[in-house]
Amino acid sequence: MTMNTFTVIFIVALAISYSLQFWLSRRQAAYVMAHRAEVPPAFAKSVPLAAHQKAADYTLAKGKLGEVDSILGLVVLLLLTLGGGINLAFTFWSSVIESPILAGVVASATIFLAMSLLELPTSLYQTFVIEEQFGFNKSTLKQFLKDHALQLVLGAIIGLPLLALILWVMENVGAYWWLLAWAIMMGFSLLMSWLFPTVIAPLFNKFTPMEEGALKARIQKLLDRCGFSSQGIFVMDGSKRSGHGNAYFTGLGNNKRIVFFDTLIKSLDDEELEAVLAHELGHFKCKHVIKMLAATALMSLISLGILGWLIDQSWFYTGLGVQQKSNAAALLLFMLVSPVFTFFMQPISAFFQRKFEFEADSFAADHAQATKMISGLVKLYEENASTLTPDPLYSAFHYSHPPAAIRIAHLEAKMAAR
Repeated sequence: MTMNTFTVIFIVALAISYSLQFWLSRRQAAYVMAHRAEVPPAFAKSVPLAAHQKAADYTLAKGKLGEVDSILGLVVLLLLTLGGGINLAFTFWSSVIESPILAGVVASATIFLAMSLLELPTSLYQTFVIEEQFGFNKSTLKQFLKDHALQLVLGAIIGLPLLALILWVMENVGAYWWLLAWAIMMGFSLLMSWLFPTVIAPLFNKFTPMEEGALKARIQKLLDRCGFSSQGIFVMDGSKRSGHGNAYFTGLGNNKRIVFFDTLIKSLDDEELEAVLAHELGHFKCKHVIKMLAATALMSLISLGILGWLIDQSWFYTGLGVQQKSNAAALLLFMLVSPVFTFFMQPISAFFQRKFEFEADSFAADHAQATKMISGLVKLYEENASTLTPDPLYSAFHYSHPPAAIRIAHLEAKMAAR
């Protein structure tokens, strides 16, 4: 391939971003290991040493696999770009398929399929070695492969027509194609969010309406106090794949659902479940969902605007190993390469996400029992083997939730201020 100035910029950005990722990973491992021998004072009465050490070991094991995954990702990215993989795929399919749009869709699908298959070994190791070792895996190989195949099929059924439409817009609309493409993508994203609870999620899990009883009555009273309506309260069979527990809201508009993992219901008492749900309600009442959608829409618009400029620059293609300009190649290159340049923005995103978590915790403390929120969090950290002692700098880059000690201290301060 012919190198140009952008090739050098890309290689330098790649070296810096991946070096920073590995440095942060090493910091995290050293910090967790250094605090492994003793439970933090704030949790000394509530978390056994054995559970604390299990969380440390689990974090270290996932960190090592994450480093392997990053190395694999780096190698694949270099092979696809500077190594000529994308160029080869687009050259081949352009020679076989006459339509530029169809050739672009098939070439992109080929790349995505290859990437998915290359990621399969680390995903298998994560599930059947690490998760198994720490007692979390409940899935079978048959279930795992079925899930993976279903994800690929859904990706093809949903993603490829959308890609074809975007490529048609890029080909036919003119210089400001990116504005219409952005509107289509945002509309599609909202439609998928609305359809997810009733169409997509049930393909993977069974959702059973929560049985009538004390827990459902308590939850309904909380919803009434907060003025929140949904299309039902459901229990998901999360235990068929994992021992981890969670609760979440899903859907938009009149298609919202409240979902509890069956593992979470077994782990927490009714008052703790109410407090956890109040936290999730806080995200809606504080308009975090709308704010995140607005931020995503803005970043998508900026990204497509940049792509709208790059698509006409020959150096963008040749600098990344692609010899023939095409809309599909530009779109694929941009998707693969942009994370290298935006990695440094992660602390900004993480900062606002943690801010939202604090606000949701405050909402939960006002509408449920803060003490139960704290005890529920401690149980969740313990049972999910989440480390209580993450490296502060690593968490600033990677944690969407505040570290346990900081989060609980915030709730305690909230109670003391009353």
